[in-house]
Amino acid sequence: MSVKVRQYRGKPGVWEVDVALQLPDGTPYRKRVKVPNATRAGAERWGNDHLKYVLQHGSAPAITTKEAPTLEAFKPTYLDFLRGERRKPSYINSVDNILKYRLLPKFGSKRVGAFEDEDIISLKADMEEEELSAKTVNNSLVVLNQVFKLAVKLKHLVAIPVKIDLLKYEPPEMEFYEHEQLTQLVTAAGEYDPRALALVLLGADGSCRAGEMLGLERTDIDHRRRLLHIQRSVWRGEVTLPKGGKKRIVPMTARLSAALKAIEHLIGPRVFYRDPEKSGVAPELASQQTLRTWMGAAQKKARLREDGEAGLHILRHTFCSHLAMRGATAMAIKELAGHRSLSTTMRYMHLAPSEKNRAIALLEKPWPSGEMLEKEAAGEKTGG
Repeated sequence: MSVKVRQYRGKPGVWEVDVALQLPDGTPYRKRVKVPNATRAGAERWGNDHLKYVLQHGSAPAITTKEAPTLEAFKPTYLDFLRGERRKPSYINSVDNILKYRLLPKFGSKRVGAFEDEDIISLKADMEEEELSAKTVNNSLVVLNQVFKLAVKLKHLVAIPVKIDLLKYEPPEMEFYEHEQLTQLVTAAGEYDPRALALVLLGADGSCRAGEMLGLERTDIDHRRRLLHIQRSVWRGEVTLPKGGKKRIVPMTARLSAALKAIEHLIGPRVFYRDPEKSGVAPELASQQTLRTWMGAAQKKARLREDGEAGLHILRHTFCSHLAMRGATAMAIKELAGHRSLSTTMRYMHLAPSEKNRAIALLEKPWPSGEMLEKEAAGEKTGG
């Protein structure tokens, strides 16, 4: 078996791949293919993939000769693909921003099949110079790799042109409110506005994200059985499923149930609305900015750092952290918080009571004396 790659008739960016192997039934197979829109590394990768395909299926896959579009020209197709896959509007907006501000200024006119390893190195270096976090860099690299995969799927390319290695980094520890801080915040929120109190408890006792709070409807609250049905999320007015595409049911604490009862109304189907007397018009649905304002005001009154937007998510971190510290299992926290992956939940589990600590505590116990050991041995022999 062999895969050989050489430039096709001296034409830059066009490679001839020579694949030779013997099929399981002994039949020789050989294929010479002109691979356009590729780097040498991409052509080699295509040749190896082709070889594996033939070994598995006994026949060759279809080969494309389409001209690869530029990254800028391919952007609308990629975004349409994400919409067709029902990705969340917030995610599509994030991808759009990565393309607009990170990738297109540097590579907009470059054909998606013409990327070289040097391009990836240069992109990483530019973002290092901007002092961007490893997570931000990786987000850009993931988007670029997804573009390549879609181009292959649509037969604009025969292979992903470059291998992208993500940066390794330690995820930051999740910030959360200690018990005393949460008590201060709950008290302050209740004094400021009953809706702010409901908001704080929906996050800290109910695991709700900001979008899930905005999407919460009165019929989602079952006070009799004390259950909260988290079924939708709202982002810039668009209603979608919760993050991860999964609905969930969370049992309510007594204080969360009481806080939600205190703001019951007949204004409309949603739970949170702005003040009609303050806006001077018919009641309006609360927005992300409304929640940030309420959260910031409660933080200020509680003498905590004012970061309304980040604070909303700190409430979720608090929910997970407090459950871990009180001994809840990782699987229980995962289901209640609606995490897609257990690895996300495990970022909180270092706070849980540790079996290692209990094991080390055994060393603090007095060492049994010889007399005690003899008595124990005698008891084992007599069955005592």
